[in-house]
Amino acid sequence: MTTKTTAFHQIHIDAGAKMVPFAGFDMPVNYTSISEEHLGVRNDAGLFDVSHMGQFIVKGKEAINLVQKVSSNDASTLSPGQAQYSCLPNADGGVVDDLIVYRLYEDMCSEGEQAYMLVVNASNIDKDWDWIEKANTFDTKMINISDQTSLLALQGPKAIEILKTLTEVAVADIPYYEFSKGQVAGIDNVLISATGYTGSGGVELYFDKQYSQAMWDAIIEAGKPHGLVLAGLGCRDTLRLEKGYALYGHELDDETSPIAARLGWIVKSDKSDDFFSKATFSTEKSDGTASKLIGFKMEDRRIPRQGYEICDMNEAVIGRVTSGTMSPSLDHAIGMGYSKRGFTKVGSSILIKIRKKYYPAKIVKLPFV
Repeated sequence: MTTKTTAFHQIHIDAGAKMVPFAGFDMPVNYTSISEEHLGVRNDAGLFDVSHMGQFIVKGKEAINLVQKVSSNDASTLSPGQAQYSCLPNADGGVVDDLIVYRLYEDMCSEGEQAYMLVVNASNIDKDWDWIEKANTFDTKMINISDQTSLLALQGPKAIEILKTLTEVAVADIPYYEFSKGQVAGIDNVLISATGYTGSGGVELYFDKQYSQAMWDAIIEAGKPHGLVLAGLGCRDTLRLEKGYALYGHELDDETSPIAARLGWIVKSDKSDDFFSKATFSTEKSDGTASKLIGFKMEDRRIPRQGYEICDMNEAVIGRVTSGTMSPSLDHAIGMGYSKRGFTKVGSSILIKIRKKYYPAKIVKLPFV
């Protein structure tokens, strides 16, 4: 299979990035060090190329019907300019993917129609497209704009200050999980979304990929007085883990319930529209799940990795680690994983089996920071 690249590929190479294969793309994992980039985002600002993500436009007279059928959250509550985190449930109580649903402005569709943009994970673009397309029995059409769209995430406490120098849009006034559209760095029709995957504030910018170089250069120049760092996928993972955010393929997959993943808040089993696994999720909300996602801190500096066994104090297996890292913010090893019901209480002691030895850890409340 041919490895894909984003429009920023040569820019990353010229900047000295360490490139790795990720979700079928050649992507930068880091430019300097993961820890340095992580702390740069937490304290100042970082620029991420996340153009590998997928974007689908769903538009038509019955667009909302399709979105409601395939997504767990209630998209009918969205007004133009608003977005929501959601997931695509499968028919077996698991998750096809997690995603963000955007209700687009009325000038982005024909009269009498509605339009939505679904932003999905890079590794699941084809899978998600096929799943949604099979469910489309409505008067609506789907358009895959992934290959023509560039996406930059400008994240961190100084991100808004940087962006303000490049646009007349009142970016500081965009509420969390809402968006605006306007000119940025002289580039028209940029969708400016107050979203991100770092927990440090900031925006995500969607625009036509032909303007990728111009947008990148403008943000880099504007960010110089504010300590802007280039940030790769490595620190994107450590940043999201510190905030307890789920990552598809780790905390979420085709066999994992969003209820077990502590994402019951994005599963509106009481909405009038039917959606996949609605009844299953409703039962799980009432009765609980066999296992539940936990966060834990190691009591030494050994790093827990995906797949390691979580054990009780008698060394009996009670679950498995889904994500782990050395937290740059805490200078401490942290992790998340699924543990059996009855072994999820905050403050409880557990053991993480690393190779053939058991290392102590403690269940903590999420997020870590």
